[in-house]
Amino acid sequence: MIRVLLVDDQPLIRSGFRALLGLEADIEVVAEAADGEEGLELAREHLPDIALIDIQMPVVDGIEATRRIAADPTLAGVHVVILTNYGMDEYVFDALRAGAAGFLVKDIVPDDFLHAVRVAARGDALLAPSITRKLIDRYVSQPLDTHAEAGLEELTGREREAVALVARGLSNDEIADHMVISPMTVKTHINRAMTKLHARDRAQLVVLAYESGLVVPRNS
Repeated sequence: MIRVLLVDDQPLIRSGFRALLGLEADIEVVAEAADGEEGLELAREHLPDIALIDIQMPVVDGIEATRRIAADPTLAGVHVVILTNYGMDEYVFDALRAGAAGFLVKDIVPDDFLHAVRVAARGDALLAPSITRKLIDRYVSQPLDTHAEAGLEELTGREREAVALVARGLSNDEIADHMVISPMTVKTHINRAMTKLHARDRAQLVVLAYESGLVVPRNS
């Protein structure tokens, strides 16, 4: 059972998500919160698998809530997915660096939303296509992070290859086909890379891959 916490200051949005998720046999909404501070308290109480958090809320916003969840060792199993109305704004980079596992725009179709919840529950990075494209484009103008670049020296060649393919948006199965190895071996490479780079999840691996120059954004 995938346990979900909803954090959004709009009751109508929360009720809509709850109704949709409630129809699924493998998903359970365990709690709702109207701001980030309440969401953090409920996360500690219920230990959900997924926290769907609105990016702009009163009291404590989505970025700060994400940062506090990521910094709390007792919440290491909670994957934060940021909800936004805009598809891309100035907050996306801050939220990724704070520890968000991914982003979804609120106008996503129901089937894609349900798929996204399941993807995030598996620990995979989750970025809506519109956000992924703009996120990658943004890195064209960003200077390389020398600290992130140095961290890559800890990785083996196969781990670097796996991280690069994660950054390109490939799933474990697709990476396995590309590298001609089993999906379990892919998972091992990625998990070891996350440990060496101190990345909370695959989303942070993507950020590190671009910041370090391991993956070069394409302008097309």
